[in-house]
Amino acid sequence: MASGSRQEVYFATMANQGNVIVQETPKFDLESYIQNYTGPTRFDRLILIGRSSVPLHLDALRAAFAEAKKSHDTGRYREAANYFNLAAPDEAEELFSKSWIDSTDAANSAETKRLEREMKVYKNNLVKESIRMGNEELGRHLESIGDLAGAAEAYGRMRPDVSTPKHIVDMGKHLVSVSMQRKEWSSVIGQLNKITGLQGSDEEKLMQPYVRALSGVALLGQESYEAAARQFLEVDGSSISIAAMTDGLLSANDIAVYGGLLALATMDRTQLQTSVLENSKFRAFLEQEPHIRRAIAQFVNGRYAGCLSILASYRADYMLDLYLHRHVNAIYARIRNKCITNYLVPFSCVTLESMDAAFSKPGESIEAELASMIQKGLVNARIDSINKLVRTAKKNPRVKLHKEALEVVSRFEKSTLDRLRRVNIAEAELEVKNSRKALNAADMSDPFFEMATPVAE
Repeated sequence: MASGSRQEVYFATMANQGNVIVQETPKFDLESYIQNYTGPTRFDRLILIGRSSVPLHLDALRAAFAEAKKSHDTGRYREAANYFNLAAPDEAEELFSKSWIDSTDAANSAETKRLEREMKVYKNNLVKESIRMGNEELGRHLESIGDLAGAAEAYGRMRPDVSTPKHIVDMGKHLVSVSMQRKEWSSVIGQLNKITGLQGSDEEKLMQPYVRALSGVALLGQESYEAAARQFLEVDGSSISIAAMTDGLLSANDIAVYGGLLALATMDRTQLQTSVLENSKFRAFLEQEPHIRRAIAQFVNGRYAGCLSILASYRADYMLDLYLHRHVNAIYARIRNKCITNYLVPFSCVTLESMDAAFSKPGESIEAELASMIQKGLVNARIDSINKLVRTAKKNPRVKLHKEALEVVSRFEKSTLDRLRRVNIAEAELEVKNSRKALNAADMSDPFFEMATPVAE
């Protein structure tokens, strides 16, 4: 089968499995990019690129194949081999080693049995610290071979035997690592909340980037974009390596991209200026991704077409990010809607031609998109299709003031009539004597009591 037709079949299969296919070549260099990560996330990122990127899929699958062979996880090795066999069967057949799988599985099984035997000895001796360390070692082994459910169970068994705040933090970090791999975002947030506040001020300051960064990823996974943005913007990485602090899960570039994009999608221009561009904590991250700073500055300065152009040029990169790729379309749609809405604010009437020049590709029109935004209530405007104009509906402050004044007068008239009615009832001796205090109390609570009651001479 020709390489071109084989590639078409491969990506048709990937698309049927629910993967997003990225035709454009990303701006990052694969080898330099993947060096920012360690551990399981490195393999996961390579596999995602191998499933999605047309220009880089073979290089990514080769790297994933080699990465899997460095580990003890035969499941990852088989997964990489399956994808590689679909993309390049001849090369995959040469690289695949059944003997390595058999020997690794045998070694993993023997190590698991050894650790379980040691755990039985520790439990019989009733030494809490030995039991805790035994469960931790067993959990690490199970995590390294891909048994995430068993690893979570082993780490959870550490709980009755922890005796110091450091032990609780270590246990929480292990559980967070497993939950991140399983994409159980609520569990990640729960474990991070347990970690917070358990140590002294110095230790807590050191843990702050870890807690903030992973909380942001978990909130992003739950589509809580505004809360996630605030978490990323509060990460302080001035003196700490984010990759080392997050156990290789994230890089400083990721913090800049996630925080910047989510801030653009959820914050107004004033908040972007104060919380992002003037944020001393976040400035160090923006230096890693200067195009994010430029996009935010363009939006703040009202140059919306420039902002969208910068983001569009990096879209392929973000579609290949492990935690961001499922949210790129929603985030970009929010940013675009904000740009269009803010563009219309200063005008009462805008030509469709000028909006097409700012927001549409050559030969395309924004009219249908704008009509959809109006129907959804995102824009308060009307489209004049005959004259090709967009007329915005402006709120008249004088109308609002007159309406409020009439409401005040109406309430005063009603209160005055109620008071006159009470006076007439009292003069006719028709009132119930026991309720007089209640009536007086009601009068005193009336906002117009002081205005309506005459002052005794």
